[in-house]
Amino acid sequence: MGKRRPIRFFFFFFFFLFLLNRHSTALQLHRHETHLLFSFKASVHTDPSRLLSNWDLSVPVCNWNGITCTGDNATIVSVDLSGKNLTGVIPDSVFRLQNLRILDLSDNQFVGELPRNIFSVASSSLLHLNLSNNNITGKLPSGGVHGLQTLDLSNNMISGSIPTDIGLFFDLQFLDLGGNALISEVPNSLANLSSLEFLTLASNKLTGEIPRDLAGLKRLKWIYLGFNEFSGEIPEEIGQLGSLNHLDLVYNKLTGRIPAALGNLSQLEYLFLYQNCLAGSIPPSIFSLVNLISLDVSDNSLSGEIPELVIQLKNLEILHLFRNNFTGKIPTALAALSRLQILQLWSNGFSGEIPALLGTQNNLTVLDVSTNYLTGKIPHGLCDSKRLFKLILFSNSLNGEIPESLCFCRSLRRVRLQNNRLSGELCPGFTKLPLLYFLDISGNRFSGGIDGEKWELPALQMMSLARNKFSGDLPELIGSNEIVSLDFSANEFSGSVPESIGRLSELMKLNLSNNYLSGRIPGEISSCKKLVSLDLSNNKLTGEIPAVLSRIPVLSFLDLSENELSGEIPPILGRVASLVQINISNNHFHGRLPATGAFLAINNSAVAGNNLCGGDISSNLPTCENGVKKRRYSQLWWITVILAAIVVATAVFVRIRRRKQRMGEKRVQNEEGIWELKLFDLKSSKFVTVDAILQSAGKANETEIQFVVEKINGNISAGIGEAAELGRLRHSNIVRLLAACRSDKTGYLVREYVQGRRLSQIVGNLSWERRRNIALGIGRGLQFLHSHCSPGVIAANFSPEKIIVDEKYEPRLVVGLSSAAVSPHYAAPETKESGDITEKSNVYTLGLVLIQLLTGKMAVHRQEVVEWARSDCRAETWVVGGAVTGATEQDQMVGFMNLALDCTAGDPMARPSSEVAYKTMLSLCRITCCSKLLFT
Repeated sequence: MGKRRPIRFFFFFFFFLFLLNRHSTALQLHRHETHLLFSFKASVHTDPSRLLSNWDLSVPVCNWNGITCTGDNATIVSVDLSGKNLTGVIPDSVFRLQNLRILDLSDNQFVGELPRNIFSVASSSLLHLNLSNNNITGKLPSGGVHGLQTLDLSNNMISGSIPTDIGLFFDLQFLDLGGNALISEVPNSLANLSSLEFLTLASNKLTGEIPRDLAGLKRLKWIYLGFNEFSGEIPEEIGQLGSLNHLDLVYNKLTGRIPAALGNLSQLEYLFLYQNCLAGSIPPSIFSLVNLISLDVSDNSLSGEIPELVIQLKNLEILHLFRNNFTGKIPTALAALSRLQILQLWSNGFSGEIPALLGTQNNLTVLDVSTNYLTGKIPHGLCDSKRLFKLILFSNSLNGEIPESLCFCRSLRRVRLQNNRLSGELCPGFTKLPLLYFLDISGNRFSGGIDGEKWELPALQMMSLARNKFSGDLPELIGSNEIVSLDFSANEFSGSVPESIGRLSELMKLNLSNNYLSGRIPGEISSCKKLVSLDLSNNKLTGEIPAVLSRIPVLSFLDLSENELSGEIPPILGRVASLVQINISNNHFHGRLPATGAFLAINNSAVAGNNLCGGDISSNLPTCENGVKKRRYSQLWWITVILAAIVVATAVFVRIRRRKQRMGEKRVQNEEGIWELKLFDLKSSKFVTVDAILQSAGKANETEIQFVVEKINGNISAGIGEAAELGRLRHSNIVRLLAACRSDKTGYLVREYVQGRRLSQIVGNLSWERRRNIALGIGRGLQFLHSHCSPGVIAANFSPEKIIVDEKYEPRLVVGLSSAAVSPHYAAPETKESGDITEKSNVYTLGLVLIQLLTGKMAVHRQEVVEWARSDCRAETWVVGGAVTGATEQDQMVGFMNLALDCTAGDPMARPSSEVAYKTMLSLCRITCCSKLLFT
């Protein structure tokens, strides 16, 4: 018993030494990792949310923000700083954490190149690396991490080619390099990633053929290679990937036929091949893909007929075949697909009738079969789902009446039936559709009166009944105050022009020409302050031209020809500065033609058939002789008085302007040189000084911020000149530019400070009401820039990062110089190609922002978001969880969703203007919830 005590003593002694050594090793590791994290913190330039403020020795490392530890030794296993708007560079120190499993720095503003050695120094325990949605440049680092399972470097500005070392990531399951500027061909070494399940290289500039060796990656579930420059044929070998769920090869230069081998992909749910140069017919094997949810082969050169085999696609929800050369009949089997929601077959050569039972068993929300050779009648059951909101059937040869069931389809928002052979009377239900905002039934054979019912279309913006045989009086549009365009031309309407038109405060275009309207032109039309085009020609209107038409501030086109109007031309009409085209021919006007404005060089044909005199020498009108002498003296006297008044007013104006310019321009000299300061808001002169600007430049965390300083990149002189134009902008949704300051070497812009956060920081946690109101504010600000500024202003750097939401949840756009960097994640497709930014590319970005507001998520890559939105435009998948609580809100959300899709159309000409987009948003709101916004 006594002999055992020394043994026991030595055992406990050595165990104590072991624990002591272990503790010492852990302490050394702890100190080393703390040092590495401090090195990372030092590389962060700005931290607006002060996330790293508790990275301090007074706080245990495992309690630091973004740090996760595990085990008794407090081992750091995760660094997650995603979406915190951090700026700076990423050092290699954070990769050296010995037991790190997860590193997520995504959705920040990190810049510069990645250290070349990050993959060689990275911990062997690293499983997930996410650096997506930053501004990282340079080339991809070489090397590989054997245990890494997730590598996401998407949505940066990484250039160069994909290194052959990519094949060293043997255990990789998720690889996303999309949304960068990668070039060249895909290396064959990619085939070494035998564990890969998700592969996206989309939105780069990759060339060559799609690697056939991808067939060796048997675990692949997702292939996304769209928006590149791949050429050649689609490899048949892809048909060997039995686990594939999603195949996306869109927007490339692929040629040849669709391989029949794709029919072997029994697990495939999404097949996207649109915007290529594919030819031939769709292989019958494709119709055996019973799990297919979405099939989009649009915008190719495909031909042939669509077989009845389509009935096998029991799970199909979306079918896009538009803009091809398909012929034959639309398969009747489509009517039996119970999950079918979106059917778009437009711009093909389909003939025959629309399947009679289409819609009766489907869940249709969108039907577009326009621009084909279809005949027969419109099926009765298209709206049986009660969800149909877009019905597009124009440019066919359809006949018969509009089915009564459609007249009471209360989900309808957009209806285009123009240029067919439809007939009969317009059913009363069409005058009561609560969500309808676009109605075009022009170019048909409709007849009868339309004034028997009250038209109550609260969302209506555009309506065209032109080129039909409607008769009787024009209707009064009750509750339709958001109408932008009305076209009732080329019908048989009689009676007078309704005075109620004056209530249409948003009306921009009114065309009542080629009817039998009589009576006087109502002066109430002058209340339409946004009216640009007014066409009342070819009617039987009498009386004089109302002088109050001159009060329409933006009237540009006026056609009153072919009527029975009389009297003299109101001289004040010649003083309407906006009026550029006028036609008053073939009436009974007499007297002197005004010699100002649009009348100054009016064409002969536009005044012919009247008894007018005077005008320009080239107008060939007779001279006005009676009273010429008297009027000449009178005119000379008045001209003298007016000229004297102009001279005095000009002198006063110049003096005031020069005084203001002297007050707004200052020159200061200090040790850095001579500085010129231009103030665009004289009230800010008390606190915006050169010294204050230089002290604030580069500092983002001032305690009492009165303004924000931004450095001018590029040509300083050009930037200062452009800043002077931006300094004039005054709008509640635009951040004011207070001043610009420059020296020989440096220039700065000075903006007002807005207390709030960037849209990208808050979009995930907002109610639907706030999302909707933010969208309205953004739309209002954008249409102000485009439509109310002269010349229009383009938002060069338009993105969620440049939208500040203040404490009242009102959005404010930061409008940058034209030289400002364009966010690649929010640029329109044509901007990415040419670099040019236009109003239409701004509208595209608006659509992306709307998608972001609806989903509550930041955009991943631009094309991926748009593609997903178009392929899965169901309310339940778009709207952020919990944001929409009622049927009314869901209706609004669907309308915004539809607008977002219109704004992100690939063809710029197909996008609405910002003015129309904003009007659409307003029309989607109920007065009860948006009354404040309607009148701001």
